[in-house]
Amino acid sequence: MEIAIKLSQFLLSLSILIILHELGHFIPAKLFKTRVEKFYLFFDIKFSLLKKKIGETEYGIGWLPLGGYVKISGMIDESMDTEQLAQEPQPWEFRSKPAWQRLIIMLGGVTVNFILAFIIYIGMTFFYGEQYIANSEVKDGIWITNQVVEKAGLKTGDRLISIDGEKVERFYESNEKLFLSKEIIVLRDGKEEKVHFPVNFIDQLMQGKRASLVELRIPFIVSSVAEDSPNKAVLKPKDMITSFNGKPVKYADEIINAVDSLKGKTIPVIIKRDNQEIATTLKVNDSARLGAYYANRIMPYKDLARLGLYKVSEEKFGFFESIPVGINKGFEQLSSYGKQLKAIFSPSTGAYKGVGGFAAIFNIFPNTWSWEAFWGITALLSIMLGVMNLLPIPALDGGHVMFLLYEIISGRKPSDKFLERAQMVGFVLLISLLLFANGNDIYKAIFNK
Repeated sequence: MEIAIKLSQFLLSLSILIILHELGHFIPAKLFKTRVEKFYLFFDIKFSLLKKKIGETEYGIGWLPLGGYVKISGMIDESMDTEQLAQEPQPWEFRSKPAWQRLIIMLGGVTVNFILAFIIYIGMTFFYGEQYIANSEVKDGIWITNQVVEKAGLKTGDRLISIDGEKVERFYESNEKLFLSKEIIVLRDGKEEKVHFPVNFIDQLMQGKRASLVELRIPFIVSSVAEDSPNKAVLKPKDMITSFNGKPVKYADEIINAVDSLKGKTIPVIIKRDNQEIATTLKVNDSARLGAYYANRIMPYKDLARLGLYKVSEEKFGFFESIPVGINKGFEQLSSYGKQLKAIFSPSTGAYKGVGGFAAIFNIFPNTWSWEAFWGITALLSIMLGVMNLLPIPALDGGHVMFLLYEIISGRKPSDKFLERAQMVGFVLLISLLLFANGNDIYKAIFNK
């Protein structure tokens, strides 16, 4: 059932993005009286699942969900239809239109992608508002469970002050910013210290199994007890350990660190259960384990607030207030993705090893249906699709735009033969990138278990 929910969200998001992207090409093409022969969701190699011709355009759904396309008459595209180009140009063909019209047609897809992302962020701001924990509320510092991050210099208990010169205002923004950071200033034992991440930090991070860099410190709340645990008869789900080995404890990391030196010992503890404190003892086994699992490190905001751990701030916005806030979110995501691409194209960072394909996109979606999560992911994917399509690679919109700008500036149009060869080179490059990204998914699925 969980797989079905993830798949449904994945296909719905992909379909929305593809259809609207292709409409971005289709609408200006029709406005400039350019013939559109096909409009397809997914690719119809050899056959299509559905198709219907309306007027001069065949609309359909292909069987291969790797994208979609509009086939515009007289355009050198992925169809490589050179027979049509061998004939005299016709007034309704793409190649017969002025360069500025062709440029608008080619930019239509990515323009729609960016507009869609901003509209979604505005809508989400209006409907859901914002919930966040101010970084100033994280008074006892962060929790480091990622060994790569710890090796890079951050420690549990550090309070984040700034990342690459930018003050940390909201805690959950810190993970995204730390991912591409170079210099972090933290407050440690009452003193400010600088931590410098290595150039290949992303590469090191990709080799680990934990995605999160920093987390909130939370109590040791029992989620379940192992069947072979020596404490099976003592601990129950939802128990919270408040004192361990004679010392008051507030966070799970304090207990995790303490058990390492208590192998085989029986220790006094105080457990909070149903608002009552129970004094008892727990046995630490020879592997320095209690045989109990604690609640998920990423606790819902409502639970954090209920336990009195952190103050959760909430903001609601009117419709007109949501517009600048949503637009700002869109620009922040656009800037962040631009930085990620820069890291990917810098071999020294090793970020290219983390590039993923369709499996990586599929895994972004949650196992349960959440419209808030769905629209947030769709907005992010829309920005990614827009940016990727703007790359100056022949076979992508950006490649066509590059040649059109050359034509407008120089006044000379590249020959059809040159464009055909460029399209073929771009297509090979695109397939190579696709194989590399999806190959990374397969590699990680096999070796990063």
